[in-house]
Formats: sequence, structure tokens, C-alpha cells
Amino acid sequence: MESIFHEKQEGSLCAQHCLNNLLQGEYFSPVELSSIAHQLDEEERMRMAEGGVTSEDYRTFLQVISNALKVWGLELILFNSPEYQRLRIDPINERSFICNYKEHWFTVRKLGKQWFNLNSLLTGPELISDTYLALFLAQLQQEGYSIFVVKGDLPDCEADQLLQMIRVQQMHRPKLIGEELAQLKEQRVQKTDLERVLEANDGSGMLDEDEEDLQRALALSRQEIDLEDEEADLRRAIQLSMQGTSRNICQDTPQTSGTHLTSEELRKRREAYFEKQQQQQQQDPPGHPCGKPNTSSGALDSDLGDAMSEEDMLQAAVTMSLETVRSNFKTEGKK
Repeated sequence: MESIFHEKQEGSLCAQHCLNNLLQGEYFSPVELSSIAHQLDEEERMRMAEGGVTSEDYRTFLQVISNALKVWGLELILFNSPEYQRLRIDPINERSFICNYKEHWFTVRKLGKQWFNLNSLLTGPELISDTYLALFLAQLQQEGYSIFVVKGDLPDCEADQLLQMIRVQQMHRPKLIGEELAQLKEQRVQKTDLERVLEANDGSGMLDEDEEDLQRALALSRQEIDLEDEEADLRRAIQLSMQGTSRNICQDTPQTSGTHLTSEELRKRREAYFEKQQQQQQQDPPGHPCGKPNTSSGALDSDLGDAMSEEDMLQAAVTMSLETVRSNFKTEGKK
């Protein structure tokens, strides 16, 4: 669509844009249109008033455009007038339309075999299909637009010659100029906000979701490793304590027959101790200090200690080791 001439809106020059887009070239300037406006005589203004047109601005613009088109042998006919409606002409068989609402004017023209909306408020030409043209014009009328049919032979142009040979396709419809400016402004604001965020983070930006998941996984892995290390340290402490207790028992406990005492042997030792105790009481005179029973009680404890099974001593050692390890963990936790 680069070959299509399309003037975009500048100030209040919509009449100029409308005519130049219709003729596909820079045919009129503001000075030329102003000169045409001054040439309107009172008689022409009266004829416009008799036609029921009440807005002074509307009458002036319409007459200026009509007089400008007369130079090219073109005239305007009101699309919804009874005279034109009686002709029953299909809109797609026309060549161009001029549309007006309040102070805005724009052109809809056929170039080659396709229709285009050349509104100067758009960022570019808008393609209109043949099936949509009648609906588009009807919609404009419902919105309050006045539509005029341009009658006569339009001057030749490059776009019309090119589009006679090829058809164009439009992937994205053009936007209104105000819409595009608002979008560009919003993009600039978002870019500025992003730059401020990056600057606040020393240009490092923020961690994305994948990086956060990786950080959480590494933290959990370190916790599991620390827990396994603590369990391994606890098992080694218990093992060393058990080994040390076993060595102490072996060094302190007298070996009798190379085997551990049975319950029967322990019972016999107790009976022998009590018999010995009774004999000592019979031999001692009355009033004799009772120092020996205390010594004998110590001997009993020694005998009972000798008779303690290795399994009991091993269990005691494990209990002592666990208490020591727990105490160490509590101390480190307070630190």
C-alpha cells in the first residue's frame, strides 16, 4: 500500500486532506482552498440555505469542496437524496465517496479493483471489501455522517494503475492517530518504569521463576545433607562410646572362667555372702562397732557389679552417649 497517497491529519486541514486523498496527490494547499472560499458570493450562500443546510461552517466547507472539484470536472451528489436513490446504483459500481460529520471530511475511494478508507485520522489506508462497503456506508449514516457520491472521471494515478494488476491483503487494520500516540506514550512509560526497576536492582534485574525454584531446591538439598551429617556424627559417637565402655569393662571386671556368670552362679554367690555375714555377726561381741557390714555392703555391690551382664553395661553406655550428644547439640544451638 506504499503507492497509495495518504495525507494524515494536521491541524484543521481535513478538507485539504480529503481532496488530496481523493485525487491522490498534493493538488490543494490551505492557501488555494482559502481563495476558493472567498470567491463564494452571496447568491451561492442563499442557494445553500434554501437547500435546508443550516450550519454556516458546513455550508462553507461543502461549497469550497464542490468548487474545488469543478476544476477537475467532478461534482457531488448526496448519497441518500431521493434523486440518487431512484437510480438504484450499487455502491461498489461507483468510484469514490466523500463523507462528512460536523467539521471532519474524509474520502472513500476505489483504487484498481479494491476499496480503501483514506480517512486522514488513520495511520494509513484501510482496506474495505466489496461485501463490507454497503454496510460501512450504512454505519456512517447511522452515526450522523453525510455521504456524497463523487461523479466524473478522476485523474489517473500510480496507485490505481498498479492495483489494476494486483490485489493487496491487509493483515492489520490501521489505528487512529490518537490511539497510536497513546500506545506509544504508554510504551515509553512502561520502558521508563522498567529502567527504574533495573537501576534500583543495580542492573541485575529480578530472579525469574525458574531461578527461584533452583534456589529453593539447593536450600532443601543443603538441609538434607546437614541432617545426614548430624545422624552420621551421632552414630560414630555411640559406636566410640560403646567401644570405650566395653574396653573399660574388660579391664575392670575379673575373669573367672572365661565366660559370663549365669543366674545360678550369681544366686550361689549371694548365699555364700549371707552365710559369711551371719558368721561374722556371731563372732563379734555385743557393742562392737559395725564398720564391717558397711565394708561388706561395698563388697556386695562389687560382686553384683561383677555379675552385671555385658548387655546391661552396653545399654547403659548407649544411654550415656545419647545424653552426651543431645547436650552437645543444645549447647551448639544456644551459640
